[in-house]
Amino acid sequence: MSLRPLNPRSPFMRKADTISLKDSIDAMLKAYKLNGKINEVQLVASWEKIMGKAISLKTQEVFVRNRKLFVRLSSAPLKHELNMAKTKVITLINSEMGQEVIDDVVFL
Repeated sequence: MSLRPLNPRSPFMRKADTISLKDSIDAMLKAYKLNGKINEVQLVASWEKIMGKAISLKTQEVFVRNRKLFVRLSSAPLKHELNMAKTKVITLINSEMGQEVIDDVVFL
């Protein structure tokens, strides 16, 4: 493995054809088509951060199936409120995730 300095004053060396770890992991996820599933798992894990502590306490279950988020709530009034603000919830979730992760939300 032949390494050459990045600049003459730097003691660190790097091959010209190397890529960063982030780029290689992103390429692997894309090759195995795992990006969508990773985003879904991230969404479920960050539900409390996205919606807040009050809603999280009333949430019994959160899961994603076919780009549709299913949320089981223990409070009927909260379920009604969230149904009325469904488009706002979808926009909030997708903006927090940084891309279109879900298309619809179903409150159970």
